Amino acid sequence: MTSYFFNRRILGSAIFLASTVTSFAAATDYEFRLIQPEIAQGPEATVAVRLIDKRTERTVPDAVIFTTRLDMAPEGMEAMTTSVEAMPSTEPGVYVFKTNLSMGGGWRFKLAAKVQGETDTVQGELVLQAKP
Repeated sequence: MTSYFFNRRILGSAIFLASTVTSFAAATDYEFRLIQPEIAQGPEATVAVRLIDKRTERTVPDAVIFTTRLDMAPEGMEAMTTSVEAMPSTEPGVYVFKTNLSMGGGWRFKLAAKVQGETDTVQGELVLQAKP
């Protein structure tokens, strides 16, 4: 009988500890990373990013990316933007976008996402190079 109550206490403590650890996550615990930093210039360019949980280095599937912006800020032309269209991905935690990289050079890709269980918005700013 004592063993039963001891095991329940250990299980209860483990559940409490696990819930405490996950509740301290913050938006800064996540990071977007480019799959390829150099992308072929053109109207059918594909940009792919991973969303990583920096605490575990694992990809984060099922995030809802609700804001994207692609502009040429690295080249001093922040006002030059292009459309970004979400595409299906075959790999969990990888998010794929189709865009028109009309000029070669540096492009800034800004993203904002909601991660399940997190109250804050995860934001990222990546720089990629469009190559002719």
